[in-house]
Amino acid sequence: MEIKIDDLTRPEVAELLNQHIQSMKAHSPPESKHALDLNGLRKPDITFWSAWEAGELVGCVAILELDRKHGEIKSMKTHPDHLRKGIAKQLLQFVIKEARARGYSRLSLETGAMEIFQPARKLYENSGFEYCEPFSDYKKDPNSVFMRREL
Repeated sequence: MEIKIDDLTRPEVAELLNQHIQSMKAHSPPESKHALDLNGLRKPDITFWSAWEAGELVGCVAILELDRKHGEIKSMKTHPDHLRKGIAKQLLQFVIKEARARGYSRLSLETGAMEIFQPARKLYENSGFEYCEPFSDYKKDPNSVFMRREL
């Protein structure tokens, strides 16, 4: 798998992110939807990567720099055609390594509290993330779970 910085201009990437947004809308009430669309991911404090195998998009992930020592994982998504192949685990390992290379001491994330998000929460737990209070601008929300990993 090749993971590379992406400029968010490829139609395959736009489609995957649109699927991600539609899924969040289907499973999270509007006030609890924190997934970023294409424009939201084009901010200077966000780095976005796409993951490819044999010329095919298999997933994506982004880091939002909260400050010089703290990053937030955003928009981690596996393409539906590539579920249960270890793509998410590889993306998570990549983003943890990148956060360390940037000198971050903490990596945080927000994900859904509903049952459909259980596989994602399990992946994060198995990768050393612990549940925590809301961080940055997030507020307590029964539909959100907050996690962090010290690096």
